Amino acid sequence: MTERSFRLEDIAKALGADLRGDPDVQVTGLATLQAARPGEISFLANPSYAKYLVDTQASAVIMSPASAGDATTNVLLMDNPYLGYARLSHWFDPEPVSTPGIHPSAVVDASARVAADASIGPNAVIEADVDIGAKVVVGAGSVIGARTRVGAGTIIRPRVTLAHDVVVGQRCHILSGAVVGSDGFGFANEKGVWQRIAQLGRVVLGDDVEVGANTTIDRGALDDTVIGEGVKLDNLIQIAHNVQIGDHSAMAAMVGIAGSTRIGRHCVFGGASGVAGHLNIADQVHLTGMTLVTGDIREPGVYSSGTSADTNRKWRKNAVRFRQLDDLARRIKELEKKLEG
Repeated sequence: MTERSFRLEDIAKALGADLRGDPDVQVTGLATLQAARPGEISFLANPSYAKYLVDTQASAVIMSPASAGDATTNVLLMDNPYLGYARLSHWFDPEPVSTPGIHPSAVVDASARVAADASIGPNAVIEADVDIGAKVVVGAGSVIGARTRVGAGTIIRPRVTLAHDVVVGQRCHILSGAVVGSDGFGFANEKGVWQRIAQLGRVVLGDDVEVGANTTIDRGALDDTVIGEGVKLDNLIQIAHNVQIGDHSAMAAMVGIAGSTRIGRHCVFGGASGVAGHLNIADQVHLTGMTLVTGDIREPGVYSSGTSADTNRKWRKNAVRFRQLDDLARRIKELEKKLEG
């Protein structure tokens, strides 16, 4: 990999940061405060890591003005240092650059429309009437189903499956193993026997959506499953049929959303959270990890459920007491009535 080197002043200008120190320092990499070597730049976003500032070998640190007093090296001052780190990370990304064109082993239907500057990897399959936009990358072994549309600048990693009639916006990023447009879990019961329901809707992803590895998004039963602009989905998430997720929401790994639920804008769901079906979740709702939602949430805010880990002995005692709560509540009501009398 070719070494990359940038003047600190040029980095500061690109990030819109105030530089305090030597503008001619050459930056060749990005690292944590603990691991950084001379020539590398680091960042301080979490105050708990401020203790590493004194001994860091980084040639520069991106940090907030409030934390800069403890710095012993060159600093780039930003109100949001983590955002600075996020933007700078792309300068040193070692990911290989895809070459435009269609690999000889790819199978592309004659009716498909593939932009001249798109990249179709080895053993990829592009089915009938697919539309692949400008600078799209389709990784090795991925399958793009019939009549699917993929917007410009989208990156589809190896072994992704987009089923038929999926709509993917511009600049999306879909990681390996993801399945978008799989059939929803729809069955009718006839005398104890399940009869499959055809899933007639689509999946529609807005612009700048990210879908994590091995995440699945089911197509709608009748209406579409819709993922809004800028939504970020981590790995191993299940989005059921007819779900709608509002713009710029984010979900950590192993979240599960049951069918026909509507999630608002700018929501954040912690890992392994679950939301039952046919619910409405307001904008700006934050679920902490492993929260289970079984009813509508109509107000913004932070919501939690479940209990924290404890020693097994204490947990067993508390579990017994939990089963006694209903009886205790009745007894308290009876006592209150007697006191009122």
